[in-house]
Amino acid sequence: MSQDFSASYQGRAQNCTLHIYDMETRQIKKLHSFTHVIEAPMWSGDGKAILYNSEGLVYRYELDSGGISLVDTGEVKYCNNDHVLAPDGSGIAVSGNVESVMESKIYTISFTDGTMREVVSTPWSYLHGWSPDGRTLAYCAGRMVDGEMAWDVYTCPVEGGPETRLTDAPGLNDGCEYSSDGKTIWFNSVRTGLMQVWKMNADGSGQTQMTFDGDMNSWFPHISPDLSKVVYLAYHKGDLEPGQHLPDLNVEIRMIPADGGAPETLLKIFGGQGSINVNSWSPDSKQFAFVSYRQAT
Repeated sequence: MSQDFSASYQGRAQNCTLHIYDMETRQIKKLHSFTHVIEAPMWSGDGKAILYNSEGLVYRYELDSGGISLVDTGEVKYCNNDHVLAPDGSGIAVSGNVESVMESKIYTISFTDGTMREVVSTPWSYLHGWSPDGRTLAYCAGRMVDGEMAWDVYTCPVEGGPETRLTDAPGLNDGCEYSSDGKTIWFNSVRTGLMQVWKMNADGSGQTQMTFDGDMNSWFPHISPDLSKVVYLAYHKGDLEPGQHLPDLNVEIRMIPADGGAPETLLKIFGGQGSINVNSWSPDSKQFAFVSYRQAT
């Protein structure tokens, strides 16, 4: 049964709450409320904390104490809501910029010595995945192709270097992340008209549609570490254009089996952009984190 946190109002929300959804009990635990916008919760690999971005920076929320601390992102002070931890926990990769909020690039920052590397220097690059072997980043990027801007899924070596275009379907292809075994990349694509969840082999072959929601635009698929299930964000058809992922709308968090099947609505919330942009599963695949929003008073 889904739980309903949706709202009847619209307008830019400023207050929000960080939650955990428990898959076994189907209950929600409230972790912390904020009087400013936070986005894109991401569970740490050791299971001890949840990281999120807010106002250009990344923060760490300690699950045992509720303490909040700033995460070192080097000179990148304009982080957006696309970030991923290194598979071995040694650092973080972020999308953003060192100079302004515009022209998102991709950087890695080492937690060991603070070394920052600009991995993808071409603007309009938004990180979503880091391969389990630590060698490759996956991201959505806008590039000029045959005189027009095309938004596709790309990969590149974590040290930087030539990028590989994995999708070439018309329209937006976004939200790409690796499965925990590194064999597949899950993403969302508008190629069939509405935004839907897709998966492909890590080399870009075998692109397969996984949701067929006729009344929803389906975004940001997140496969659980145990490879059994996928949660994703679903916007109601007509609330926005299929290629948009806006904040402050009544949306659903849905789930499908990783091998495909009918979607189940887990939650109805007031949210959207920022609620669940990156993979927020706990390491044991029993919980995931999300953010709900509410109108400032």
